[in-house]
Amino acid sequence: MKILIICTGNSCRSQMAHGFLKSFDDNITVESAGTEASGKLNTKAVEVMSEIGIDISTHTSNSINEYLNTDWDYVITVCGGANESCPTFIANVKNKVHIGFDDPSFAKGSDEFIMSEFRRVRDEIKTKFFEFYNQNIK
Repeated sequence: MKILIICTGNSCRSQMAHGFLKSFDDNITVESAGTEASGKLNTKAVEVMSEIGIDISTHTSNSINEYLNTDWDYVITVCGGANESCPTFIANVKNKVHIGFDDPSFAKGSDEFIMSEFRRVRDEIKTKFFEFYNQNIK
């Protein structure tokens, strides 16, 4: 099973989803990429995943262009921008799915509020991707 998760910047939501899928099943191949990859991980995303025992600190922020020639069982977009601008894959994509989430990196306010938004989105990603895993992969 090969899964590609796409977001715009590939620094936060797609990285968390990537970490969750690998934590559910280490036997699946999971990659994540961005339509406009930022080239770095969001440190708050790394922090909130670490809080629940999932280390994404070694992930890299990659461009979608690196994966267009690869066959995928699932290509999953996690933000509206990536869903709207998802490129055409040259290789075979069996299933394209959109599971959208708010971008916590846009949260404004106190540090406490911003971290609560990262945790909220993290928990939503865990719930939705666990449902996806149970319905499509397990």
